[in-house]
Amino acid sequence: MFAFMAWDEVSTSLIPLMLRLGASLVVFGLFWLGSILAGQVIRRLGDARGIDVSLTCLLGRVAKIGLLLFGGVTALGTLGIDVTALVAGLGLTGFALGFALKDIISNVLAGILVIIYKPFKPDDYIAVSSFKGKVKEINLRYTTLVADGRKIVIPNSMIFSNAVTVGEEKELA
Repeated sequence: MFAFMAWDEVSTSLIPLMLRLGASLVVFGLFWLGSILAGQVIRRLGDARGIDVSLTCLLGRVAKIGLLLFGGVTALGTLGIDVTALVAGLGLTGFALGFALKDIISNVLAGILVIIYKPFKPDDYIAVSSFKGKVKEINLRYTTLVADGRKIVIPNSMIFSNAVTVGEEKELA
């Protein structure tokens, strides 16, 4: 009789736990599917609007990771776990990473804006601050110029925050 009562107590607490576990798996699964869909939608919109492929891939990846992270926290909350400390820890971690990587993040955001607004393109001659040359490459962190056989790498935050002159090589000399 003692073993029967113990099983009865276990079964009454196990059923709600299994229901919460199933619900949290469904919630995470929906977020997982949503993250895949969001990544594909961002890539397709970028392709349709002619936005750089590396930029659309980056934005799609950020959306996917963000949705998966939010879905994981939501699924843990659905399971019955108190996620307030986890959310606070994620917030502090994000703040610390943002502060530590502020220059890199600044360059990447400026690179995104340079790629979107296209104030110049490869093979244009530009002058930024004391640097002049032909644009060889524009990526998310740097813009590469070539002048007098030298390769000049300029952080995109510098390009975005200073005046840029676009013109012919002889005009900028």
